[in-house]
Amino acid sequence: MAERMRIGLVGCGLVAQVMHLPYLRELDDLFEIGGVCDLSPARVNAVGDLYNVSRRTTDWRELLTWPLDVVMVLTAGSHAPIAEAAFDAGIHVFSEKPLALSVSEGQAMVDHAKRSDRILMTGYMKRYDPAYEQLQAHMADLGELRHTRLTTQESPLDGYVAHYQMRMPNDVPASVIAELQADDRARVRAAIGDVDALTAHVYRDWILDSMIHELNAVRGLLGDPTRVSFAQIRESGITTVLEFGDVECVATWTDLPGMARYRQTWEFDGVARRAVLELPSPFLRSAPTLLRYEDGAAGAAASSETVHIAGYDEAFKRELRELHAAITEGRQPRTTGEDAVRDLALSAAIVTAHLEHRAVEDPMTHSREGIAG
Repeated sequence: MAERMRIGLVGCGLVAQVMHLPYLRELDDLFEIGGVCDLSPARVNAVGDLYNVSRRTTDWRELLTWPLDVVMVLTAGSHAPIAEAAFDAGIHVFSEKPLALSVSEGQAMVDHAKRSDRILMTGYMKRYDPAYEQLQAHMADLGELRHTRLTTQESPLDGYVAHYQMRMPNDVPASVIAELQADDRARVRAAIGDVDALTAHVYRDWILDSMIHELNAVRGLLGDPTRVSFAQIRESGITTVLEFGDVECVATWTDLPGMARYRQTWEFDGVARRAVLELPSPFLRSAPTLLRYEDGAAGAAASSETVHIAGYDEAFKRELRELHAAITEGRQPRTTGEDAVRDLALSAAIVTAHLEHRAVEDPMTHSREGIAG
C-alpha cells in the first residue's frame, strides 16, 4: 500500500472547499487530513465538522506544530511566510498559484526548500488535465508550429459553485483584513514598483490569480518565450504577444461581468494540423476538456474535425496524486517552485512591456524589482 500522509490546510475558502478537500477525502488511501486552519473561526469549525477533522486553528503557526508531512497553502495573500516556516518545521509544501507575488519572494521560497531538503510544489492543475497531457504528447503531429492563441473570457463564478455544499461564514475582524490587504499592496509594489492603480490591479488580480495558468501551460508545451513583443492592460482585460522563437502567441484575458458562461480556448496552428483545447470552468468537477483536431490537405476543399475526450479524471485530483508521488519517490513534482518563479518573471515582463511601450527580450530573466519605484 502507498504511504498515507498527514496533510494540513491553511486557508479553507473556495478552492479548498470545492476541490481540494473533497478530493483529499476521496484519496483517503494516500492522505489523512491532519489539521485545518482559517482566519475565520466559524469557517474552520464548519469545515472541521464536515470533514471530521479534530485539529482546527485560526493561527497557521499552531498548525505547523502538529504532526504533519505536508501543508497546503491556499490563502489569498502571500504564501511565503507560511511556506518558509513549514520548511523550517520539516514539512513539505504545496502552494496554490500564484506561488508568490514577486520573483524575489518566490526565489527565496525555492532556496529555502532546497536548504531544508523539502518539496515545494505549485498548484497548476491544468498541467494535469488529461486532454492537456494528450496534446503535450502529440505536439509533433501538428507539424511546424506557426501560431498560437490563448483566449480567456472570464465570467462571474457564482453560477459555477452555487450547487456545492460550502461553508463560507466570514467573521474575520475588519482590522485583520485591512492589515492583510496593506501587506498585499506592499508586496505588489515591491514586485512592479509604484505603478498606477489599474496596472497594480491587473497584475495582482488578473495575471497572478488567473492568467498565470495560461502562461505556465503554454510554457509546458512550447518551452520558455524568447520575447514579450507587446502588452496592453485596459479596464476590461489584457492582451499580450509572446514569441517562442519564430512562433507568435497572442494571449487575451477579458473580464465579462455580464456574461453567464466562462470560455477558454487554446489554439495551436501547425502547417499540417490545428489543435484546439476547450477548457471548462475550473470549478466544475470532472468536466472534461475537449481536444479538437482539424485536418485537411492543402489546396483541397475537404477537411475534417475530430473531438477527443481524454478522460473524466479531475485535474485537481491528479495533481494531488502527483504531490503524493513526488514526496514518496523523493523527486521533484512536475510543477515545481522553480517553474513558478519563471512565471512570475514573465508576468513582470508583461507589465514592463505595457508600462514602457516596448518589447522585453529574454523575459524569463526579467524582474521589475528595484527598477521601478
